[in-house]
Amino acid sequence: MRIRVIIALVFLCGPTFANTVHIVDGDTLDVDGTRYRINGIDAPEAGQKCKTERGKDWACGTAATNALFAITKGKTVRCDSLAVDSYGRDIGRCYAGKTDIAKAMVAQGMAWAFLKFSDEYEGTQNIAKSAKRGIWRGKAQPAWVFRATKWEIASQKSPNGCPIKGNISPNGKIYHPPWSPWYNRTRINTSKGERWFCDEDEALKAGWRAPRWK
Repeated sequence: MRIRVIIALVFLCGPTFANTVHIVDGDTLDVDGTRYRINGIDAPEAGQKCKTERGKDWACGTAATNALFAITKGKTVRCDSLAVDSYGRDIGRCYAGKTDIAKAMVAQGMAWAFLKFSDEYEGTQNIAKSAKRGIWRGKAQPAWVFRATKWEIASQKSPNGCPIKGNISPNGKIYHPPWSPWYNRTRINTSKGERWFCDEDEALKAGWRAPRWK
């Protein structure tokens, strides 16, 4: 079985047990202040839509975020750090109680098995696909394709091809990549210290954070 860590750069060890968990999106969560990108899966982005079996839109991104919230709610969350990616996020194998979170998300059809990096959840995905659960109900653009398409379009319209919007709100400094559900509603006022970023790493290093859902 092929198992590789997503964008593995710095190896870590040791589990973290959660007291406080915030859900960022369907494959990312904050555990006691540490951000984890769940290894082996890629979930629909927060603002992403998928198709039903009848070709109608449904909010698969919101559903994925809600699914991760439901899996972790009221549970002790443990994440084993495997690596740190280029955005400073820990790549983690995460559990809610005894539940493998990544496997549960794929089983519900709320995330794709990220086969480019790991085939660990391929069998689980095949079952979900056969049962037409979640993203397998109809046509769904894989999250990595959705992000790339949004990025390309936004880059053509943004200053210097840097499409990430660094907004300042009562909730703090929050950046919105092109696939954020708030992206089109966000206006950048540079006179107030708001700015554009070329990538997420730049935004994080400047003190901005990604939006959290729950």
